[in-house]
Amino acid sequence: MAYVHPVFSYVAPPELSGKKARRQVVIAGAGPIGLCAAIDLAQHDVPTVVVDDDNTVSVGSRAICYAKRTLEILDRLGCGADVVDKGVQWHVGRVFFHDREAYRFDLLPEPGHCRPAFVNLQQYHFEEILVERALRAGVELRWRHQVVGVAPHDDEVSVDIETRDGRYSLDTDWLIAADGSRSTVRKLLGLDTEGHVFHDRFLIADIRMTSAFPTERWFWFDPPFHPGQSVLLHRQADDIWRVDFQLGADADPDEEKKPERILPRLTAMLGKDARFEIVWASVYTFRCQRMQHFRHGRVLFAGDSAHLVSPFGARGANSGIQDVDNLVWKLTLVARDIAPERLLDTYDDERTRAADENILHSTRATDFISPKSAVSRVFRDAVLELARRYPFARRLVNSGRLSTASVLDRSLLNTPDAPGAFADAPTAPVPGTVVVDAPVVGPRGQWLHDYLGGTFVLLAFDPAIAGDQVAALSRDTIPCAVVSVGGDAIEGAMRIEDRDGLASERYDGKPGTVYLFRPDQHVCARWRAFDLEHVRAAIARATCTA
Repeated sequence: MAYVHPVFSYVAPPELSGKKARRQVVIAGAGPIGLCAAIDLAQHDVPTVVVDDDNTVSVGSRAICYAKRTLEILDRLGCGADVVDKGVQWHVGRVFFHDREAYRFDLLPEPGHCRPAFVNLQQYHFEEILVERALRAGVELRWRHQVVGVAPHDDEVSVDIETRDGRYSLDTDWLIAADGSRSTVRKLLGLDTEGHVFHDRFLIADIRMTSAFPTERWFWFDPPFHPGQSVLLHRQADDIWRVDFQLGADADPDEEKKPERILPRLTAMLGKDARFEIVWASVYTFRCQRMQHFRHGRVLFAGDSAHLVSPFGARGANSGIQDVDNLVWKLTLVARDIAPERLLDTYDDERTRAADENILHSTRATDFISPKSAVSRVFRDAVLELARRYPFARRLVNSGRLSTASVLDRSLLNTPDAPGAFADAPTAPVPGTVVVDAPVVGPRGQWLHDYLGGTFVLLAFDPAIAGDQVAALSRDTIPCAVVSVGGDAIEGAMRIEDRDGLASERYDGKPGTVYLFRPDQHVCARWRAFDLEHVRAAIARATCTA
């Protein structure tokens, strides 16, 4: 059955009657990034309004691969299970050269994690889940409301919005620009992105097909059914399959989208007996670019409005949702006058570094997939031949380094380890690392990441902490919860059991060891013994309140 796009109702805003309005946060864009930001802010009780010039979800599959880290963030936002249940889970990728497999890889080779390495789900399904979650959270969504003017001031931003009934203005403390790669907010402020433009063209074809192909990522270099180019195959929900064909820089996008051009390619790939239906097609080029800064006073950019990458590696939507995860807890503290505005500068610092990392991986993948010289092609083909037999060559194959969480190890918000404290634990999560999940037993869920996030949390292994110290942390201006792993019950702390010993193993959780997590589930400090003032100092550092 064909997907039917929902149509969201336009509602005339009260401001058209002359009523002056001010909102704490306005979000431009009701795509995945804007909706995640709105949901997160609603969970922090920050009033928000989202405006979008459309009245439905995206057309076509577009962003489809949601990484493990994104799924953990969505769990915190209350809709991770919906995405996992609707989507298609996978963790194995296969790379082919000509007509033979070069090698395969497993993105989640160890057990003991709640979420899979990736879930494939068409963007329209993903957005619909987020819209429903946002409405349950009480978010105000304004459809067919187009931003046409932005006037930043020292203490507010004035936003002009056009509707079919006329124009109105909203004054807001903060404006989040999540309005995509062609960001209207960015253009209105005279800002731009910098980086590389790639002229190679690729065809996306979404097809409906019942097939025995396994739920894996398949990538071909120079296959016999599409010689000289590359092809990518992904399975999605509802028996929809996504095929990306490399076309070359000289391809005519209008011609290549025609069914008579697409069908022969699909038949050559799938076989003449295959039965399928084309449900959507598009031809794209891409850029690897970013804005110089993601914060411009009281205007904050996130997702594609701030940075752009190639689709190889699924780093677009995943990195945008990580932007939101980084931004919202900081904006919440600033909006409540608990932390200074300079905390938002660390959003810019941390996420521009993450964008640079994503752009680097994305550019390298593009160069490998589309060699720019004869010498580069010889090197690539030799690597692919060697990868069939030699593990060292497999590390050089690059069909897209798939999205993982950025390690914020250079963040100014981290508290350095005491000298030698973790010298005997080289694999334990360093400050800046995102939560490493593990199965646990406790009152809130069966996984460690269920107990972290939304606020500062001290994860303590068999700790020597008194109940009055736990109470003191909970009463601080920036409160910190305590989760104890094993040991005796502590008044005011939540106690969990390390079900299979994996939490202690992964964190080198010797008795007394404690980790301090930020609200976005990144480690910001760790010690071999609890000290109340050390914890308070680390929280002050992580919130720029020191």
